[in-house]
Amino acid sequence: MRPLKFSKKQRRVLTWWRPSSPDSGYDAILCEGAVRSGKTLCTGLSFFCWAMTCFSQKSFALCGKSVPAVRRNLWQELRPILREMGFQIRERLSQNRIDVSLGRRRNTFYLFGGLDERSAALVQGITLAGALLDEAALMPRSFVEQVCARCSVEGSRLWFSCNPESPAHWFYQEWVQKAQEKNVLRLSFTMRDNPGLSRETIRRYEAMFQGAFYRRFILGEWAQAEGLIYDFFGPELVREAPEGLGGPWYISCDYGTVNPTSMGLWGRKDGIWYRAAEFYYDSRRERRQKTDGEYAQDLAALAGGRNIQGVVVDPSAASFLELLRRQGWPVVRAKNDVLSGIRTTAELLRAGKIVICSPCRDAIREFGLYCWDTSGTGGDRVVKSNDHAMDDIRYFAATVAAKNGGSFFAGSVERASI
Repeated sequence: MRPLKFSKKQRRVLTWWRPSSPDSGYDAILCEGAVRSGKTLCTGLSFFCWAMTCFSQKSFALCGKSVPAVRRNLWQELRPILREMGFQIRERLSQNRIDVSLGRRRNTFYLFGGLDERSAALVQGITLAGALLDEAALMPRSFVEQVCARCSVEGSRLWFSCNPESPAHWFYQEWVQKAQEKNVLRLSFTMRDNPGLSRETIRRYEAMFQGAFYRRFILGEWAQAEGLIYDFFGPELVREAPEGLGGPWYISCDYGTVNPTSMGLWGRKDGIWYRAAEFYYDSRRERRQKTDGEYAQDLAALAGGRNIQGVVVDPSAASFLELLRRQGWPVVRAKNDVLSGIRTTAELLRAGKIVICSPCRDAIREFGLYCWDTSGTGGDRVVKSNDHAMDDIRYFAATVAAKNGGSFFAGSVERASI
């Protein structure tokens, strides 16, 4: 078996449920804090060891933002380790089910995705002996509460892990702040609690974030987002398109009728994406609305005869999407998770993997105006003005550049909020 190194805090997570542990009296554990701090692996190992030591012929839940996220972020790393430890595993992919045996003990683990409010219905009716909720702060409250309610077997316990969000987030209000009241062991992690990270890796992550992103994902704080969203963006990040800029070429589009329509032309050179040109039309300012057909002509003019590999469009622009399809454009529905997309865009900008070129004047203008809503309504929200070029850039970053940028991005894997 390959050797595994654990920090003192990780070892506490691994053993908190054992009768000999001073933490054994807790009903749940909540591991929160910085990205890449080793929370997921140790909570997963702890959960399976507890389940297979204390129960047999029972059902358990492994929960994430989606079932693919559970498989990718949690199970993919756990599976080979558990097998090396002697666990017998049989996966039933079509049923989102994993049968695990250890000696004479056999238990069933079901995979659930807490994507939206409808997800709570997925767990209704099941009786659980325990549940692990990975990235719990990304799940709707109704889903988390339904999972907790299903854990009715005598001796059942809960495992939570998450990165910090806004202090107005419901999970912070109901679980983090009420940890003592709910008899939850709360442990806060930093990257230095993960012995698998080198100093160079930690330094690289620390350089990726700024402002609220830095406080949350590096310091592990539940911090309020304030002020400009891309507060690091300035004239020094604006460049001219390099000579010989070529394909693949893409166009990103935020479509509006009353609101402005913004499009950006993207090309790549030496692994860097350049927003080389733009189209921006404000119907209020111009006092005339354009038709879908006119916007399609504007898109063709922006393409300038180039071989466009994809037109990344706001998925809510149904009529415009259909028109572009009929005209033969290779349409790509944009990933439209606002907060995750903002985080990915910021990482790519700071890493120099996407560059805004000087002809993109409206995009540059919006970078200086795009800000968080500080009205106190709760959660992280952006002010819905001066955000149209910001949206088309976000669509491209999340849908294309994050997959083809040649770097790693902590926020680009099913993390839906900052």
